[in-house]
Amino acid sequence: MKVIADTGFIVALGSDNDVHHRWATEVAKQVTEPALSCEAVLAETAFQLKSVGYVLALLDRGVLQVAFDFPANLKQLRGLAEKYEDRNPDLADLCLIRMSELYPSHTVLTVDESNFRVYRRNKREVIPILSPRGASGIRD
Repeated sequence: MKVIADTGFIVALGSDNDVHHRWATEVAKQVTEPALSCEAVLAETAFQLKSVGYVLALLDRGVLQVAFDFPANLKQLRGLAEKYEDRNPDLADLCLIRMSELYPSHTVLTVDESNFRVYRRNKREVIPILSPRGASGIRD
């Protein structure tokens, strides 16, 4: 399975105490190549887990791969920020929406289902997500 990793997924994977830890662990076993992510997600993850070392270890081991060029996508990020201004999106979410456009065959792994059910890639396409809500996740 090809995936884009959101903060909540990585945090759940790294914390035995997280309510979604078991789900994240099971999903991680199905991932066939490095999970793509962005610096904004990695910074949020390091902050939430209070562990830069954990994030760097995932990158070193090839579990995660930074696959987003922020400066090259600034115009698109501004457009997404304007479109979703009423939802007050964080920078990581905007980057993941854009990454979903750049990597259309990848599924976004997130525990933030409510926002990712509203967000659209390429203006009106549903973003495929996998979240802990369904028994085996939810994918559109």
